[in-house]
Amino acid sequence: MKYAEKITDRQVGRNAELFARAIARKETPEARYPYLRILISVIEQAHPEWNQAPKKDKQIAHLIVQMSKDTLDFDEVAEVVRVRDEERGFFYD
Repeated sequence: MKYAEKITDRQVGRNAELFARAIARKETPEARYPYLRILISVIEQAHPEWNQAPKKDKQIAHLIVQMSKDTLDFDEVAEVVRVRDEERGFFYD
């Protein structure tokens, strides 16, 4: 299958990019939340070096917004990353 545009992040993959666009079509933040958590997990596996980054929430949110072609809200995605990290015991300032 051919695609007109280049892939955003080769480590994450085109399927994750297509998934980000599909998530953006969900109506409410509550509907997007579980799917964003899955996508964030995929990105964390593809980029383990980001786990110790001080601005990890912003890095991952920026990538997901790029992957969704600016159809997802940056702040919403960053908040989901922060919630996941807080569940693991990592807190942001």
